[in-house]
Amino acid sequence: MPDNDPFQPADDTARQTARDLIASATHAALAVIRPGTTLPSVSRIAMATDSDGAPVSLISSLAPHTRALEVTPDCALLVGEPGDKGDPLTHPRLTLHARAIMIGHDDPAHAAMRARYLQLRPKSKLYIDFADFRLVRFDITDALLNGGFGKAYRLTAQDIAR
Repeated sequence: MPDNDPFQPADDTARQTARDLIASATHAALAVIRPGTTLPSVSRIAMATDSDGAPVSLISSLAPHTRALEVTPDCALLVGEPGDKGDPLTHPRLTLHARAIMIGHDDPAHAAMRARYLQLRPKSKLYIDFADFRLVRFDITDALLNGGFGKAYRLTAQDIAR
């Protein structure tokens, strides 16, 4: 089988599509490695963005993916929704490879991130201050954009940065 790379070089349209997918996402599929194994696990999490456009979430310490991120912070997020009609695979989606950074209540960044999260996800006010919840920031290392059939791009963290 030939070793053809299906990915195109990033261009301005791909970069903007990736940024738009992140900014519009209200949730993401989070892929982690289960502690003590080499096996993956996937969860759906709420998502918002920090002031610089980086993905953030509010997660509970009761959730298995939280423990997984504490052990192995390297993870992946999948964002992008299929449209109302047609083949879901023709709609753009973005896989973000990232490193999770847990933001404790005593972290200097916590207050601003909390305010931003509440601005974007006001219903989370009901539980954001529960003892088992904390904010997590996902620092993107690179990404794969599938803009539909024949539109695949590799993106760097710099390509996505605002």
